[in-house]
Amino acid sequence: MIDLAQLRREPDVVKAALARRGVERETVDEIVALDVEHRRLLQEAEGLRAEVKDLSRQVGDARRGGDLDLAETLSATSRSTGEKERSASDATDAVAARLREILLLIPNVPDARVPDGVDETGNVEMRRWWPGIDDGAEFPTFADHQRVPHWDIGLALGILDLESGAKIAGSMFPLYRGGGSRLLRALSSFSLDRQRDAYEEIRPPSFALTETMMSTGHLPKSADDMYAIERDGLWAIPTSEVPLTSLRRGEILEESALPLRLTAQTQCFRREAGSAGKDTRGVLRVHEFEKVELFAYCTPEQSEEAFNDVLTRAEGVLRALGLTYRLLLLCAGDLGTASAYTIDLEVFSPGVDRWLEVSSVSWFRDFQARRANVRYRRADGTTALVNTVNGSALGWARVWAALLETYRQEDGTVVLPEVLAPYMGGDATIR
Repeated sequence: MIDLAQLRREPDVVKAALARRGVERETVDEIVALDVEHRRLLQEAEGLRAEVKDLSRQVGDARRGGDLDLAETLSATSRSTGEKERSASDATDAVAARLREILLLIPNVPDARVPDGVDETGNVEMRRWWPGIDDGAEFPTFADHQRVPHWDIGLALGILDLESGAKIAGSMFPLYRGGGSRLLRALSSFSLDRQRDAYEEIRPPSFALTETMMSTGHLPKSADDMYAIERDGLWAIPTSEVPLTSLRRGEILEESALPLRLTAQTQCFRREAGSAGKDTRGVLRVHEFEKVELFAYCTPEQSEEAFNDVLTRAEGVLRALGLTYRLLLLCAGDLGTASAYTIDLEVFSPGVDRWLEVSSVSWFRDFQARRANVRYRRADGTTALVNTVNGSALGWARVWAALLETYRQEDGTVVLPEVLAPYMGGDATIR
Protein backbone atom coordinates (compact mmCIF):
# COMPACT_ATOMS: atom_id res chain seq x y z
CA MET A 1 0.00 0.00 0.00
CA ILE A 2 1.04 3.63 -0.36
CA ASP A 3 3.37 5.28 2.14
CA LEU A 4 1.35 7.34 4.63
CA ALA A 5 4.51 9.17 5.70
CA GLN A 6 4.92 10.45 2.13
CA LEU A 7 1.25 11.43 2.04
CA ARG A 8 1.71 13.46 5.23
CA ARG A 9 4.84 15.15 3.84
CA GLU A 10 3.61 15.76 0.30
CA PRO A 11 -0.18 15.55 0.19
CA ASP A 12 -0.54 17.58 -3.01
CA VAL A 13 2.16 15.57 -4.81
CA VAL A 14 0.52 12.25 -3.89
CA LYS A 15 -2.95 13.52 -4.80
CA ALA A 16 -1.77 14.67 -8.22
CA ALA A 17 0.05 11.39 -8.87
CA LEU A 18 -2.90 9.22 -7.85
CA ALA A 19 -5.27 11.39 -9.89
CA ARG A 20 -3.37 10.14 -12.95
CA ARG A 21 -4.57 6.67 -11.98
CA GLY A 22 -8.18 7.73 -11.57
CA VAL A 23 -8.17 8.12 -7.77
CA GLU A 24 -10.38 11.06 -6.80
CA ARG A 25 -8.90 13.74 -4.59
CA GLU A 26 -11.84 13.33 -2.20
CA THR A 27 -10.75 9.75 -1.56
CA VAL A 28 -7.22 10.88 -0.71
CA ASP A 29 -8.65 13.64 1.50
CA GLU A 30 -10.62 10.98 3.39
CA ILE A 31 -7.41 8.99 3.90
CA VAL A 32 -5.66 12.09 5.25
CA ALA A 33 -8.56 12.84 7.62
CA LEU A 34 -8.72 9.25 8.85
CA ASP A 35 -4.97 9.20 9.40
CA VAL A 36 -5.18 12.39 11.49
CA GLU A 37 -8.12 11.03 13.48
CA HIS A 38 -6.40 7.69 14.01
CA ARG A 39 -3.25 9.31 15.38
CA ARG A 40 -5.35 11.58 17.63
CA LEU A 41 -7.34 8.68 19.04
CA LEU A 42 -4.19 6.60 19.45
CA GLN A 43 -2.54 9.39 21.43
CA GLU A 44 -5.70 9.78 23.53
CA ALA A 45 -5.88 6.05 24.25
CA GLU A 46 -2.19 5.91 25.16
CA GLY A 47 -2.61 8.91 27.48
CA LEU A 48 -5.56 7.29 29.23
CA ARG A 49 -3.64 4.01 29.49
CA ALA A 50 -0.76 5.84 31.16
CA GLU A 51 -3.24 7.56 33.49
CA VAL A 52 -4.76 4.21 34.52
CA LYS A 53 -1.28 2.85 35.21
CA ASP A 54 -0.44 5.86 37.38
CA LEU A 55 -3.76 5.60 39.24
CA SER A 56 -3.09 1.92 39.92
CA ARG A 57 0.26 2.90 41.44
CA GLN A 58 -1.44 5.53 43.61
CA VAL A 59 -4.05 3.00 44.78
CA GLY A 60 -1.24 0.66 45.86
CA ASP A 61 0.54 3.48 47.70
CA ALA A 62 -2.69 4.51 49.48
CA ARG A 63 -3.41 0.96 50.64
CA ARG A 64 0.11 0.44 51.86
CA GLY A 65 -0.21 3.73 53.74
CA GLY A 66 -3.49 2.63 55.35
CA ASP A 67 -5.64 5.29 53.66
CA LEU A 68 -8.41 2.97 52.47
CA ASP A 69 -10.88 5.76 51.68
CA LEU A 70 -8.38 7.39 49.31
CA ALA A 71 -7.59 4.00 47.80
CA GLU A 72 -11.28 3.40 47.09
CA THR A 73 -11.70 6.87 45.55
CA LEU A 74 -8.65 6.35 43.33
CA SER A 75 -9.91 2.87 42.36
CA ALA A 76 -13.23 4.34 41.23
CA THR A 77 -11.40 6.98 39.20
CA SER A 78 -9.18 4.27 37.72
CA ARG A 79 -12.20 2.19 36.69
CA SER A 80 -13.85 5.20 35.07
CA THR A 81 -10.64 6.14 33.27
CA GLY A 82 -10.23 2.53 32.17
CA GLU A 83 -13.66 2.59 30.57
CA LYS A 84 -12.69 5.76 28.71
CA GLU A 85 -9.44 4.08 27.60
CA ARG A 86 -11.34 1.05 26.28
CA SER A 87 -13.75 3.31 24.45
CA ALA A 88 -10.87 5.28 22.92
CA SER A 89 -9.11 2.04 21.94
CA ASP A 90 -12.28 0.73 20.28
CA ALA A 91 -12.64 3.99 18.38
CA THR A 92 -8.97 3.81 17.38
CA ASP A 93 -9.43 0.27 16.07
CA ALA A 94 -12.56 1.25 14.13
CA VAL A 95 -10.83 4.18 12.43
CA ALA A 96 -7.74 2.02 11.73
CA ALA A 97 -9.94 -0.64 10.12
CA ARG A 98 -11.67 1.91 7.91
CA LEU A 99 -8.32 3.47 6.97
CA ARG A 100 -6.87 0.07 6.03
CA GLU A 101 -10.02 -0.81 4.07
CA ILE A 102 -9.56 2.25 1.86
CA LEU A 103 -5.78 1.89 1.58
CA LEU A 104 -6.11 -1.69 0.33
CA LEU A 105 -8.02 -0.37 -2.70
CA ILE A 106 -5.63 2.49 -3.49
CA PRO A 107 -3.11 1.76 -6.27
CA ASN A 108 0.57 2.55 -6.12
CA VAL A 109 1.87 6.03 -6.85
CA PRO A 110 3.07 5.98 -10.49
CA ASP A 111 6.67 6.78 -11.29
CA ALA A 112 7.34 10.15 -12.96
CA ARG A 113 8.42 8.32 -16.15
CA VAL A 114 4.95 6.78 -16.57
CA PRO A 115 3.01 8.53 -19.35
CA ASP A 116 -0.51 9.87 -18.88
CA GLY A 117 -3.40 7.80 -20.23
CA VAL A 118 -6.65 6.22 -19.09
CA ASP A 119 -6.29 2.77 -20.71
CA GLU A 120 -4.10 0.71 -23.06
CA THR A 121 -4.50 3.28 -25.82
CA GLY A 122 -2.21 5.54 -23.82
CA ASN A 123 0.68 3.06 -23.73
CA VAL A 124 3.86 4.13 -25.51
CA GLU A 125 5.81 1.84 -27.82
CA MET A 126 9.50 2.07 -26.89
CA ARG A 127 11.14 -0.11 -29.54
CA ARG A 128 10.89 -3.27 -31.61
CA TRP A 129 13.21 -6.21 -32.24
CA TRP A 130 13.23 -8.89 -34.93
CA PRO A 131 15.82 -11.33 -36.28
CA GLY A 132 18.44 -9.51 -38.35
CA ILE A 133 17.56 -6.01 -37.16
CA ASP A 134 21.14 -5.42 -36.02
CA ASP A 135 22.32 -6.17 -39.57
CA GLY A 136 19.82 -3.79 -41.14
CA ALA A 137 17.04 -6.28 -41.91
CA GLU A 138 13.60 -4.78 -42.50
CA PHE A 139 10.58 -5.68 -40.37
CA PRO A 140 9.78 -9.30 -41.34
CA THR A 141 7.10 -10.23 -43.82
CA PHE A 142 5.27 -13.49 -43.39
CA ALA A 143 4.23 -15.97 -46.06
CA ASP A 144 0.71 -17.31 -46.46
CA HIS A 145 1.59 -20.58 -44.72
CA GLN A 146 2.57 -18.53 -41.64
CA ARG A 147 -0.68 -16.61 -41.71
CA VAL A 148 -2.61 -19.61 -40.37
CA PRO A 149 -3.98 -19.22 -36.79
CA HIS A 150 -2.47 -21.50 -34.17
CA TRP A 151 -5.77 -23.22 -33.39
CA ASP A 152 -5.94 -24.49 -36.96
CA ILE A 153 -2.27 -25.50 -36.89
CA GLY A 154 -2.71 -27.25 -33.55
CA LEU A 155 -5.78 -29.13 -34.76
CA ALA A 156 -4.10 -30.24 -38.00
CA LEU A 157 -1.01 -31.50 -36.14
CA GLY A 158 -3.05 -33.09 -33.35
CA ILE A 159 -1.24 -31.11 -30.64
CA LEU A 160 -4.07 -28.82 -29.41
CA ASP A 161 -7.36 -30.37 -28.32
CA LEU A 162 -9.67 -27.57 -27.21
CA GLU A 163 -12.74 -29.79 -27.40
CA SER A 164 -11.38 -32.30 -24.88
CA GLY A 165 -10.21 -29.50 -22.60
CA ALA A 166 -13.71 -28.02 -22.59
CA LYS A 167 -15.23 -31.44 -21.92
CA ILE A 168 -12.99 -31.90 -18.88
CA ALA A 169 -13.00 -28.41 -17.34
CA GLY A 170 -15.10 -26.06 -19.49
CA SER A 171 -14.16 -23.47 -22.08
CA MET A 172 -10.80 -21.66 -22.00
CA PHE A 173 -9.05 -24.63 -20.39
CA PRO A 174 -6.87 -25.92 -23.26
CA LEU A 175 -5.58 -29.46 -23.53
CA TYR A 176 -2.22 -29.95 -25.26
CA ARG A 177 -1.14 -33.26 -26.76
CA GLY A 178 2.07 -34.86 -27.98
CA GLY A 179 4.45 -32.30 -29.45
CA GLY A 180 2.30 -29.44 -28.17
CA SER A 181 2.60 -30.64 -24.60
CA ARG A 182 6.30 -31.36 -25.04
CA LEU A 183 6.85 -27.83 -26.38
CA LEU A 184 5.38 -26.28 -23.22
CA ARG A 185 7.65 -28.39 -21.03
CA ALA A 186 10.63 -27.51 -23.23
CA LEU A 187 9.97 -23.77 -22.98
CA SER A 188 9.92 -23.80 -19.18
CA SER A 189 13.07 -25.91 -18.93
CA PHE A 190 14.84 -23.73 -21.49
CA SER A 191 14.00 -20.52 -19.65
CA LEU A 192 14.79 -21.86 -16.17
CA ASP A 193 18.20 -23.06 -17.34
CA ARG A 194 18.98 -19.56 -18.62
CA GLN A 195 18.36 -18.08 -15.15
CA ARG A 196 20.50 -20.51 -13.14
CA ASP A 197 23.49 -18.16 -12.96
CA ALA A 198 21.72 -15.62 -10.73
CA TYR A 199 18.24 -16.80 -9.71
CA GLU A 200 17.38 -19.50 -7.18
CA GLU A 201 14.71 -21.81 -8.57
CA ILE A 202 11.66 -22.21 -6.33
CA ARG A 203 8.76 -24.64 -6.66
CA PRO A 204 6.00 -22.94 -4.64
CA PRO A 205 2.48 -24.20 -3.87
CA SER A 206 -0.19 -23.49 -6.48
CA PHE A 207 -2.54 -22.19 -3.80
CA ALA A 208 -2.21 -19.29 -1.40
CA LEU A 209 -3.82 -17.89 1.73
CA THR A 210 -5.82 -14.67 1.59
CA GLU A 211 -3.00 -12.86 3.42
CA THR A 212 -0.56 -14.03 0.75
CA MET A 213 -2.80 -12.77 -2.04
CA MET A 214 -3.23 -9.43 -0.31
CA SER A 215 0.51 -8.92 -0.06
CA THR A 216 0.88 -8.49 -3.82
CA GLY A 217 -2.23 -6.32 -4.27
CA HIS A 218 -4.27 -8.99 -6.07
CA LEU A 219 -6.76 -8.86 -3.20
CA PRO A 220 -9.11 -7.32 -2.48
CA LYS A 221 -9.26 -5.32 -5.72
CA SER A 222 -9.05 -8.20 -8.24
CA ALA A 223 -11.06 -10.82 -6.33
CA ASP A 224 -13.45 -11.35 -9.25
CA ASP A 225 -10.56 -12.48 -11.47
CA MET A 226 -9.27 -15.05 -8.95
CA TYR A 227 -10.34 -18.64 -8.29
CA ALA A 228 -11.34 -19.03 -4.64
CA ILE A 229 -11.52 -22.27 -2.65
CA GLU A 230 -13.77 -20.93 0.08
CA ARG A 231 -13.96 -24.14 2.12
CA ASP A 232 -10.22 -24.01 2.81
CA GLY A 233 -9.66 -20.25 2.71
CA LEU A 234 -7.32 -20.62 -0.27
CA TRP A 235 -6.91 -19.05 -3.69
CA ALA A 236 -5.42 -20.54 -6.87
CA ILE A 237 -2.40 -18.37 -7.68
CA PRO A 238 -2.68 -16.12 -10.77
CA THR A 239 1.13 -15.90 -10.99
CA SER A 240 4.12 -17.13 -8.97
CA GLU A 241 4.73 -13.48 -8.08
CA VAL A 242 2.20 -14.15 -5.31
CA PRO A 243 4.07 -16.87 -3.38
CA LEU A 244 7.51 -15.40 -4.16
CA THR A 245 6.55 -12.02 -2.67
CA SER A 246 5.43 -13.70 0.55
CA LEU A 247 8.33 -16.14 0.78
CA ARG A 248 10.02 -13.80 3.28
CA ARG A 249 6.84 -12.23 4.65
CA GLY A 250 7.36 -10.79 8.14
CA GLU A 251 11.15 -11.18 7.95
CA ILE A 252 14.13 -8.83 8.13
CA LEU A 253 16.76 -9.55 5.48
CA GLU A 254 20.39 -8.55 5.71
CA GLU A 255 21.35 -5.80 3.26
CA SER A 256 24.42 -7.84 2.28
CA ALA A 257 22.09 -10.61 0.98
CA LEU A 258 20.32 -8.25 -1.43
CA PRO A 259 19.34 -8.34 -4.18
CA LEU A 260 17.76 -11.73 -3.51
CA ARG A 261 16.73 -13.18 -6.88
CA LEU A 262 14.20 -15.99 -7.31
CA THR A 263 12.57 -17.77 -10.23
CA ALA A 264 9.66 -20.20 -10.44
CA GLN A 265 7.67 -22.10 -13.03
CA THR A 266 4.03 -22.59 -12.05
CA GLN A 267 0.55 -23.12 -13.33
CA CYS A 268 -1.37 -19.84 -13.21
CA PHE A 269 -5.13 -19.51 -12.82
CA ARG A 270 -7.27 -16.53 -13.81
CA ARG A 271 -11.02 -16.26 -14.19
CA GLU A 272 -10.70 -13.43 -16.73
CA ALA A 273 -14.06 -12.24 -15.39
CA GLY A 274 -13.75 -8.85 -17.05
CA SER A 275 -12.91 -10.29 -20.46
CA ALA A 276 -16.00 -12.32 -21.32
CA GLY A 277 -16.26 -12.99 -25.04
CA LYS A 278 -12.82 -11.54 -25.88
CA ASP A 279 -10.10 -13.65 -27.54
CA THR A 280 -11.86 -16.91 -26.74
CA ARG A 281 -10.42 -18.82 -29.73
CA GLY A 282 -7.25 -20.84 -29.31
CA VAL A 283 -5.00 -20.04 -26.37
CA LEU A 284 -4.90 -16.23 -26.53
CA ARG A 285 -6.93 -15.94 -23.32
CA VAL A 286 -7.18 -18.97 -21.05
CA HIS A 287 -8.07 -19.73 -17.44
CA GLU A 288 -4.96 -21.85 -16.82
CA PHE A 289 -1.48 -21.44 -18.27
CA GLU A 290 2.20 -22.02 -17.47
CA LYS A 291 4.65 -19.24 -16.77
CA VAL A 292 8.23 -18.73 -15.62
CA GLU A 293 8.57 -15.76 -13.29
CA LEU A 294 11.64 -13.75 -12.27
CA PHE A 295 11.49 -11.92 -8.94
CA ALA A 296 13.82 -9.86 -6.75
CA TYR A 297 13.87 -8.36 -3.27
CA CYS A 298 16.22 -5.38 -3.37
CA THR A 299 17.07 -2.04 -1.79
CA PRO A 300 15.70 1.13 -3.42
CA GLU A 301 19.19 1.85 -4.78
CA GLN A 302 19.34 -1.62 -6.40
CA SER A 303 15.85 -1.48 -7.90
CA GLU A 304 16.75 -0.01 -11.31
CA GLU A 305 19.48 -2.59 -11.91
CA ALA A 306 17.17 -5.39 -10.71
CA PHE A 307 14.42 -4.19 -13.05
CA ASN A 308 16.77 -3.98 -16.02
CA ASP A 309 18.11 -7.45 -15.32
CA VAL A 310 14.61 -8.97 -15.41
CA LEU A 311 13.78 -7.05 -18.58
CA THR A 312 17.02 -8.10 -20.29
CA ARG A 313 16.46 -11.75 -19.41
CA ALA A 314 12.87 -11.71 -20.67
CA GLU A 315 14.05 -10.12 -23.93
CA GLY A 316 16.86 -12.66 -24.11
CA VAL A 317 14.40 -15.56 -24.13
CA LEU A 318 12.42 -13.97 -26.97
CA ARG A 319 15.56 -13.26 -28.97
CA ALA A 320 16.83 -16.81 -28.48
CA LEU A 321 13.49 -18.03 -29.84
CA GLY A 322 13.78 -15.67 -32.81
CA LEU A 323 10.39 -14.08 -32.21
CA THR A 324 9.54 -10.55 -33.30
CA TYR A 325 8.57 -8.43 -30.29
CA ARG A 326 8.08 -4.90 -29.06
CA LEU A 327 8.31 -3.08 -25.72
CA LEU A 328 5.44 -0.97 -24.40
CA LEU A 329 5.72 1.51 -21.55
CA LEU A 330 2.39 1.33 -19.75
CA CYS A 331 0.50 4.53 -19.08
CA ALA A 332 -0.86 5.45 -15.66
CA GLY A 333 -4.35 4.16 -16.44
CA ASP A 334 -3.13 0.72 -17.56
CA LEU A 335 -0.74 -0.03 -14.67
CA GLY A 336 -1.47 -2.95 -12.38
CA THR A 337 -2.67 -2.01 -8.89
CA ALA A 338 0.69 -2.55 -7.18
CA SER A 339 2.98 -1.31 -9.94
CA ALA A 340 4.79 2.02 -10.04
CA TYR A 341 6.40 1.36 -13.42
CA THR A 342 5.79 -1.41 -15.99
CA ILE A 343 7.13 -2.37 -19.39
CA ASP A 344 5.18 -4.99 -21.35
CA LEU A 345 6.75 -7.33 -23.90
CA GLU A 346 4.53 -8.29 -26.82
CA VAL A 347 5.33 -10.84 -29.54
CA PHE A 348 3.98 -10.55 -33.05
CA SER A 349 1.93 -13.59 -34.01
CA PRO A 350 1.42 -13.67 -37.81
CA GLY A 351 -1.43 -16.20 -37.87
CA VAL A 352 -3.70 -13.91 -35.86
CA ASP A 353 -1.92 -10.76 -37.14
CA ARG A 354 -1.62 -9.33 -33.64
CA TRP A 355 0.80 -8.30 -30.94
CA LEU A 356 0.37 -10.57 -27.91
CA GLU A 357 1.49 -9.69 -24.39
CA VAL A 358 3.83 -12.36 -23.00
CA SER A 359 5.47 -10.52 -20.11
CA SER A 360 5.01 -7.55 -17.80
CA VAL A 361 8.16 -6.36 -16.03
CA SER A 362 7.23 -4.23 -13.03
CA TRP A 363 8.82 -2.23 -10.23
CA PHE A 364 6.62 -1.94 -7.13
CA ARG A 365 8.79 0.27 -4.90
CA ASP A 366 7.92 -0.77 -1.30
CA PHE A 367 4.17 -1.08 -2.01
CA GLN A 368 4.09 -4.89 -1.75
CA ALA A 369 6.73 -5.05 0.97
CA ARG A 370 4.63 -2.77 3.17
CA ARG A 371 1.74 -5.24 2.93
CA ALA A 372 3.99 -8.28 3.38
CA ASN A 373 6.19 -6.56 6.00
CA VAL A 374 9.50 -7.53 4.38
CA ARG A 375 12.36 -5.37 5.62
CA TYR A 376 16.12 -5.27 5.42
CA ARG A 377 18.71 -4.29 8.00
CA ARG A 378 21.14 -1.58 6.94
CA ALA A 379 24.79 -1.52 7.97
CA ASP A 380 23.98 1.07 10.67
CA GLY A 381 21.43 -1.29 12.26
CA THR A 382 18.29 0.54 11.12
CA THR A 383 15.65 -1.25 9.07
CA ALA A 384 13.64 -0.26 6.01
CA LEU A 385 11.17 -1.87 3.64
CA VAL A 386 12.61 -3.67 0.62
CA ASN A 387 11.62 -2.91 -2.95
CA THR A 388 10.22 -5.70 -5.14
CA VAL A 389 10.66 -6.27 -8.88
CA ASN A 390 9.20 -9.03 -11.03
CA GLY A 391 8.54 -10.05 -14.61
CA SER A 392 7.70 -13.11 -16.69
CA ALA A 393 10.25 -14.99 -18.77
CA LEU A 394 7.77 -15.87 -20.12
CA GLY A 395 4.01 -16.63 -20.18
CA TRP A 396 3.90 -19.66 -22.47
CA ALA A 397 0.40 -19.90 -23.93
CA ARG A 398 0.84 -16.96 -26.30
CA VAL A 399 4.52 -17.74 -26.95
CA TRP A 400 3.37 -21.26 -27.90
CA ALA A 401 0.88 -19.74 -30.35
CA ALA A 402 3.45 -17.35 -31.84
CA LEU A 403 6.00 -20.15 -32.30
CA LEU A 404 3.52 -22.33 -34.20
CA GLU A 405 2.51 -19.50 -36.51
CA THR A 406 5.99 -18.06 -37.04
CA TYR A 407 7.72 -21.36 -37.72
CA ARG A 408 5.04 -23.18 -39.71
CA GLN A 409 6.39 -24.59 -42.99
CA GLU A 410 4.68 -24.93 -46.36
CA ASP A 411 4.14 -28.67 -45.75
CA GLY A 412 2.29 -27.91 -42.48
CA THR A 413 5.07 -28.99 -40.12
CA VAL A 414 6.52 -26.62 -37.52
CA VAL A 415 10.31 -26.37 -37.37
CA LEU A 416 11.16 -24.82 -34.01
CA PRO A 417 14.34 -22.88 -33.11
CA GLU A 418 17.35 -25.18 -32.62
CA VAL A 419 17.79 -23.93 -29.03
CA LEU A 420 14.72 -25.99 -28.13
CA ALA A 421 15.95 -29.23 -29.72
CA PRO A 422 17.74 -30.52 -26.58
CA TYR A 423 14.50 -30.06 -24.65
CA MET A 424 12.39 -31.71 -27.37
CA GLY A 425 14.24 -35.01 -27.39
CA GLY A 426 16.69 -33.79 -30.01
CA ASP A 427 14.04 -33.13 -32.66
CA ALA A 428 12.86 -29.53 -33.06
CA THR A 429 10.24 -30.42 -35.69
CA ILE A 430 6.56 -30.97 -34.87
CA ARG A 431 4.88 -33.14 -37.49
